[in-house]
Parts: sequence; structure tokens; C-alpha cells
Amino acid sequence: MTSVQHIHFLGICGTAMGAVASAMARRGYTVTGSDENVYPPMSVFLAEEGIEVHSGYKAENLGNDVELAVIGNALSRGNKEVEAVLERGLRYMSLPEAMKEFFLWGKKNFVVTGTHGKTTTTSMLTWIMEDNGLNPSFMIGGIARNLGRGGRFTDSEYCVLEGDEYDTAFFDKRSKFLHYLPHVVIVNNIEMDHADIYNNVDEIKLSFSRLLRVVPQNGMALMNADCPNCRDVLNRARMELGDHVRIVSVGMGEEAQRRITCVNLQPNGSSFVLDGEHYTIPMVGEFNVRNAAMAACAAMEAGLEPARIRHSLSRFKGVARRQEVRGTVNDVTVVDDFAHHPTAVEQSIAGLRQRFPKSRLWAIFDPRSNTMIRDLFRHELAASLSKADFVVLSPVENYKKLAAEERLDEEALARELTDIGKDCHIGKDIPEIVSYVTSRVHPGDVLLVMSNGGFGGIHGKLLTALAQ
Repeated sequence: MTSVQHIHFLGICGTAMGAVASAMARRGYTVTGSDENVYPPMSVFLAEEGIEVHSGYKAENLGNDVELAVIGNALSRGNKEVEAVLERGLRYMSLPEAMKEFFLWGKKNFVVTGTHGKTTTTSMLTWIMEDNGLNPSFMIGGIARNLGRGGRFTDSEYCVLEGDEYDTAFFDKRSKFLHYLPHVVIVNNIEMDHADIYNNVDEIKLSFSRLLRVVPQNGMALMNADCPNCRDVLNRARMELGDHVRIVSVGMGEEAQRRITCVNLQPNGSSFVLDGEHYTIPMVGEFNVRNAAMAACAAMEAGLEPARIRHSLSRFKGVARRQEVRGTVNDVTVVDDFAHHPTAVEQSIAGLRQRFPKSRLWAIFDPRSNTMIRDLFRHELAASLSKADFVVLSPVENYKKLAAEERLDEEALARELTDIGKDCHIGKDIPEIVSYVTSRVHPGDVLLVMSNGGFGGIHGKLLTALAQ
């Protein structure tokens, strides 16, 4: 790739795309890009980096001197710039391929994977390394408050990456994490998800098995010993790979090679013991204890001592949109969370029960992901939402690509909740949900808003309505 000078990013305003584009520009490449949604803060960031960004996709955005196109995961055939790239015979690659080609070779790449907890665990591990002077490169699918950004690339030998099992691009259906040249892999958990590309959990387990096949002998894989699907992948890897990959199980059960014990959950934080060492985190929920334990094990593999890891974890400030308090008005608290899978919903509710033990808890859920708009997990979702005192569902708006029999039946979901004595309301739209909730809340209530999208800015609208 040494001959390439001008690189054009299709979908440049994504968090990861923008970070990689910026890093390429700082290395001296000419970088341009296009996106449908060009707005702050990414538009401001890219302008400050001196990168020209086109609003909308047009063939003419690909100047005659463009030598390489990096194509984002959300783009597909029919996009005018994608078609122009193919017609001109331009060299093109996915974002994970570009990261591998330009930034990951020769690095010690720590890849954090799993259905849940990737962003928090990646942020914790990155912060531990940063706080101890390792100056790591990183790419995270969220904004860690200690770091202030989602990604950067440095000259450090260490790179921490959030590894997604979702497919890479329209022309590459392998999982993204297979491109990341892992030295250390963390597998937090494995569950059925991404129902738009996986038919069952066995297909997902196969992808994780493929990831373990490329971990070098001088590296390591850390697996959740308490997750049955992780154990299946672990056992398969040990059978297929023998001692060519070092696999270490981490968990609370007796079979774990590295055990988490003495877990203490308090409203303002959690503590635990790992390998005889005591750790405290200013975060709630057993799931965050697991995340921290995985991050600590990986940090030790980078040569850091437990005492230094302990000090850094105690000052970890969390991640935006992970149990983030957006505000409290008239003694009603609005919390934003990214939960969009039944397990994550249950964990988020449990965490807030720990944090607000005396409060009534509202679960305001937006079934928006490609998995949640399906009826695949209706019973599991009902069980998870039932842990709240009140449930409010937003209408599902992304149904068009699904056959009627595949779609989430919200009426049936509401009946399941009502049958076990839970108050459940299906909202007509955002204003109606805001009106419904704010007319029924009591002082001391906590409103947990869960969505993997913007949810129409409902958090601010709830706070405004509460003030009125």
C-alpha cells in the first residue's frame, strides 16, 4: 500500500471510520470522505482534522486521483459511490481490512469480544494501559469518559480493539474481528444475536472458534467460564488446537482457572477478589465485575502489576450511554442505557436495582435492533422486562424488511407482562410516551431508557416534561 496517496472513505462519519480517517490524514495521506448524515460532533472533528467531507453519495465525490476506497459496513450495492468504485475498478477494502493493513501488523492487539460488555471491557482495558503509560492505540464502539474519544492510533506496541462478530462489509461476510490479528482475545460471553446475519447460535460459536484459530502461541484467549456457549467454544478449540493456543477460563464457578470471588455489590460501586487480589470499581452490577476481571487479566498479560491495575480500575469513570444518568428533575432520575438484547436488559435493570434500591423502576424499551424487531426472543424479553416495576414499549418502526410472521408481536409481549401482574404500555410515538410516563411518575422514581439508537431524543424530552 505504499504507493497509495489519496484515500476516500464511504460512510466517513461513523465513529470508527472517522477515527481511522483522521489517523490516515495524520500519517500524511490525502483523505476525503462522504456520508449521508454529516453533522456534529463528527463533522466538526473531521473539519478540524482538515478532511474534506461530502454530504450525500455521488459518483463525482470520487475524484480522479482517488486510489483507494474504504467502504463502510452500512453501505451496499446500489449506493452511487459503491457502484462508481466497482465500475472504475478502483482498489477498495472494508474498514477492518484498512485497520489491519495500515495499523495492526506487528502490534500486540488485544481484541475484546462477546455478545455483551465489549465496549465497557475495551474501555476499562484501554484506560488501565493509558493510566500506566503504555499509550495504547484503541478503537472502541463508544466514548469512555476517561479517554474522551472512541479511537486513536499511536506508535505504542499495544492496540486495544472492540471486536464485533457482525459481518465486515457487503462484499465480506466474515466477522469483523477476524481481521484484527489478535495477540490476546477476551470472550466475555456468547449468545444468539444479529438475527439478520446468523440463523442460530451455533453459527455464532463457529465464528468465535475461527477467531481462536488465529491467536498465536505466545498470545492468550480469556474465556468466560460461566457461559455454556463459551465453554463449548473453549472445549472445541482445545480439541482442535491443542497447546498451540493458551486458553484461560475466568469466572465465578469452581471450574474457572482464574476465579472471581468475594463479590460485593453496593449502591455506589462493586468490589471483588481475583487471584487473591482485591479490586474496587465505581460501577454497579455483577456484569461490570466480570468486565473488570477480564480487563485485569488482560492487563496482566501486558505486564502490569495488580497494584497498578487496582489503582486504575478504582478511577474508571464509565462509558457514555452505559447506565448514564442524563438528569434528575423533581426527584425523578432519567438513565440512558444501550441495552438491546434480553440479557443486557436484565443486567441493566439489576444494576439499577443495586444503585437505587428504594426506587420504583420504569423500563422504557425501544426494540430497534435487527434481533429485537423479530419475535425470536419475545418470551426472554418479557422475563427480562418483568424485573422492572413498570414497562413502556416504543412502537417498532423497522418492520418493512420482515415477513409478518417474523415480526415482534408487541401486543403479545404486553399480554405476557400483564399476565404476571406487570404494568405494560405500548406507546404510539415519542410525545405520547413522554406524556404517559410523566403523568404517572412519583418522586423517587427512576426512568431507565434502553435503546441502541437515539430514541428520538426522548431523554431530554422526558427531563423537559418533568420540569414542567
